[in-house]
Amino acid sequence: MTNDDKKTNDIDALRANINNEAAQINWKELERLFAGGWLIYVSSDKNLLDVAIAFTLDNKAEVSQWLTSGEVTKVSVEQAKQWHEQNTVFWSTVVKPWVLIQPLKDSNEDTEQNKSIH
Repeated sequence: MTNDDKKTNDIDALRANINNEAAQINWKELERLFAGGWLIYVSSDKNLLDVAIAFTLDNKAEVSQWLTSGEVTKVSVEQAKQWHEQNTVFWSTVVKPWVLIQPLKDSNEDTEQNKSIH
């Protein structure tokens, strides 16, 4: 087995583990984490698992690019207010110390994003 094969197997195992730990959660259950500053919003344009892997592997270049573009950000007060009013439901996963969250798409949408989590 080459080093590239081992790295691919390690990332596949990490992806499977993160996928198994991802869960749906509503905003009201996330409010205390927002108050603590631990929530990271992931836009629906990004795959939550890919972002979680980049955070886990400390891929500074990729994470920095997403932060700069706004595709990944700390949750703002405005977002928190909107999600509280709408009782929004999210996909979430923990990458200590952060909790990555992504609002669920319309349940009628059958997207690749939703297929890759559970």
